[in-house]
Amino acid sequence: MALTGGSAASTLYPVLAQAKLDWDKVHVFFGDERCVPAGDADSNYKLAHETLLSRVPLRAAHIHRMRGEDPPADAALAYQKILVDVTGGSLDVVHLGVGPDGHVCSLFPGHALLDEPAGQDGGRLVASLTDSPKPPPARVTLTLAALAQARALWFLVAGINKAEAVRAALMDPASALPAARASRACSTVRWLLDVEAARLIRNG
Repeated sequence: MALTGGSAASTLYPVLAQAKLDWDKVHVFFGDERCVPAGDADSNYKLAHETLLSRVPLRAAHIHRMRGEDPPADAALAYQKILVDVTGGSLDVVHLGVGPDGHVCSLFPGHALLDEPAGQDGGRLVASLTDSPKPPPARVTLTLAALAQARALWFLVAGINKAEAVRAALMDPASALPAARASRACSTVRWLLDVEAARLIRNG
């Protein structure tokens, strides 16, 4: 599975850490990472370590972090190789938070990375960017192609500030938001929403 960051991780992962899973068989990847050291407050790995990874009996060799301390392009190339070597390029489950602007991973509305092919076996699985509209600007991310090839996407969304992005992704078949494009690209999708995030779906 690939983990997310932000509020979705803070909410979900302390609960997931209590699950009675055969953790010895689990491999953990990441949907994206900020280009900062692993111990930095902005690191998705640091958040995942504190909320989940340090609380469950995972093998260290089964935790595949994006090396945010390396040059972004090098980190993306290295991570693509790891992803292909371990999974064949298809993750079982990708956890996705959604930003108020509809971004997922570090795929932002209007960004050039969204123009890459997203079909089966099309496009890079991992890419870097140095112009993120949210700081820090340098990041490594799974691409739409990687999300399309995943066996399942789980969207984990909470808060009224996400409601419009959720509405667009679920109810507007022409939406160009990254969340909408990812949801349409994968064959198996689950949306886990709190009441506020689902408000415009319920009322619509």
